[in-house]
Amino acid sequence: MPKSPRFSPNPPRPVEVLAFPSVQLLDVAGPLQVFATANEHGGAGMPYAPRVIAAGDPGLTASAGLRLVADPLPDPDAPVDTLVIAGGPGVIAACDDAALVAWVRARAGRARRVASVCTGAFLLGAAGLLDGRRAVTHWKHCGALAARYRRARIEPDPIFVRDGPVWSSAGVTAGIDLTLALVEEDLGRATALTVARHLVIFLKRPGGQAQFSAALALQAGEERFGRLHAYIADNLSGDLSLPALAAAAGMSARSLSRHYLEATGQTPAKAVERLRVEAARRALAETAQPVKRVARTCGFGSEETMRRSFLRHVAATPQEYRARFGG
Repeated sequence: MPKSPRFSPNPPRPVEVLAFPSVQLLDVAGPLQVFATANEHGGAGMPYAPRVIAAGDPGLTASAGLRLVADPLPDPDAPVDTLVIAGGPGVIAACDDAALVAWVRARAGRARRVASVCTGAFLLGAAGLLDGRRAVTHWKHCGALAARYRRARIEPDPIFVRDGPVWSSAGVTAGIDLTLALVEEDLGRATALTVARHLVIFLKRPGGQAQFSAALALQAGEERFGRLHAYIADNLSGDLSLPALAAAAGMSARSLSRHYLEATGQTPAKAVERLRVEAARRALAETAQPVKRVARTCGFGSEETMRRSFLRHVAATPQEYRARFGG
């Protein structure tokens, strides 16, 4: 897509959120609210002019049952800054609408940037906008997206991905994270953080954060092993070998291995590795600590050990991860 010059703060940047029947309501409302809040806290003037658009009948029903009224699709050549494609159960039917796909393709060529929320990435793929690009969608649909659009490089883990002027986000609430990143690009980090605080989002998550945390993946065993998980989190740089974990849990090593696997679906060693990788990812993305120090403080012992763990879990080296997601 050709690069268009940035819009000045005055007039507002036109932002369009594309909806369709059975759209996911929060995929529309989340980005809209971020842009609206940025208008309240973005300094002088109104930085954005957001609106919801849809093809055909302006009245459509979201998958949650709420009736929405959208503006008609504008002329593809009309001025636009940002085009956001929502997702939802109706996205496959939208992908089969040849006229809508052609409009998205043409409109993207006019926009400075294009973004998808959750399964809205399927509509980007149908328009050819993911060809040769990195992208993400809800973790549950990453395999289907990769199979449907084989020229795209689907990354199942990140909260959101930016590849040139094309942005894509993971499931539902990740659209808020992506939109905050768009606001940060336009208005600066301070404004994005102000918007996040106003919306009571306790943390502005970087794009490289996992769609769901290692701790969340272990919640199935939280009732029985919650204290052990807290012990691991507090001692990532210490001895977390099976005998040490068994002693902390007050069990034999053999008994811990068996019961932990039954409760969480993974071995204690694998859980420790995942928690260490997650801590290292945060450190690499949010701090300037040398990789060697990150490896040591997160309990890997050496850069090479951390590198092998990253390749297993993130499919990238720590240096590549920092280059892609570091602040």
